Amino acid sequence: MEYNASGGRERRLSQMMEACILACQDCTIACEHCADACLSEDHLHAMVECIRLCRDCADVCALCARFMARNSDLDSELCRVCAIACDLCAEECEQHPHEHCQQSAQACRRCADACLAVVQEME
Repeated sequence: MEYNASGGRERRLSQMMEACILACQDCTIACEHCADACLSEDHLHAMVECIRLCRDCADVCALCARFMARNSDLDSELCRVCAIACDLCAEECEQHPHEHCQQSAQACRRCADACLAVVQEME
């Protein structure tokens, strides 16, 4: 890591980080879509946890992408949290047969993998 003349942190995004940002963005969209679609399901009471976890996951993924894009000193820590949020959301979504839940679960798994790869790269 290098610092520029004004003392700011200067680091180029690796290909792995760029891929992780895209995975986070994809996951954000999939989780937002899933949460919204869950609200239209017949048995809404059975979808409450899915909605909650999808909303949490979408928020964490969006924040994680922003932190990586701006080279935050906290980006690796947030990647760890993002992987946890994605795993929890995927586990819940996988329990439901709806296509939007399955798509969300897949996006969450990809994002968790990408986040963990970034964490390993930064260690």
